[in-house]
Amino acid sequence: MNMSFHLTTPQMRRGEKDVTRRLGWAKLKPGDRFFAIEKGQGLKKGEKVKRICQCECVSNTKEMLFEIVRRPFRGVRSECAREGFPLLSPCEFVQMFCREMGVTQETMVNRIEFKRV
Repeated sequence: MNMSFHLTTPQMRRGEKDVTRRLGWAKLKPGDRFFAIEKGQGLKKGEKVKRICQCECVSNTKEMLFEIVRRPFRGVRSECAREGFPLLSPCEFVQMFCREMGVTQETMVNRIEFKRV
């Protein structure tokens, strides 16, 4: 199973990201493993998928996108930092996600926490 990290490839390569929000992936459950890849769609003829690392799902919960604003810090890392965007506020993250994915802040997303294996 491959999960694309096209918008956060550098953060994944540096090991800075351990949470992702997705419109799909509802069936992913704790313990399931997947490969983080650079991109999975739009590959040119002859191009191959580039793996970043293997990951294991820790949790997968459905929530409204805007819930990121209410999430407490985990240690010293904000939820935005865990998503790979330490310089964004939660509201800025929601705006960026809505713009990139064409959704609203009320959209239900899957918040996937994972670890590298």
